[in-house]
Amino acid sequence: MSADTSAEWFDPDTTTFGDRLAGARELAGMTQEELAKRLGVKEKTMDDWENDVRDPRAMRLSMLAGLLNVSLLWLLTGEGDGPGDPGVATSYVRGGIQLMEEIREISVQMKLNAERLVRVEQELNELLRADDAGAA
Repeated sequence: MSADTSAEWFDPDTTTFGDRLAGARELAGMTQEELAKRLGVKEKTMDDWENDVRDPRAMRLSMLAGLLNVSLLWLLTGEGDGPGDPGVATSYVRGGIQLMEEIREISVQMKLNAERLVRVEQELNELLRADDAGAA
C-alpha cells in the first residue's frame, strides 16, 4: 500500500478478502513474513491468501482476526470492526477467546508432531535392526 493510496485503501464494495488481509496487516505494522511466522504458516501461504489464490481455514481466520485486531466479520465481508484509521498501527492485544483458540491449535500441532516423531523413531529402529541383522 503506497502513501498515495493509504487513505483510500478500503472500499467495501470492491475489496476482496485478500485486500482486507493485506491492508490490515500493513496497518498493524507487520510484514507477510512476520504474520506468517506468528500464525505458523509459510510465507507463500500468506501470499496466496493476500492474492486470493487460497483461503485460510476457520482456525487461521480466527487467529488472523485476533492478531490484526479486526472482527472476523470484517475480515470476511468488510462489515463490522475494521483495523481503524489508515496510517495508525493497530494493537496486538488479543482477547481470551483468541488466545484459547491459539492454544488449542498449538496443542493439536504438538500432538500431530508427537505422533509423527513416534512413527519416524519406529521406522529408524526397524532400519537399524535390519542393518544389524545384515551385518551379522
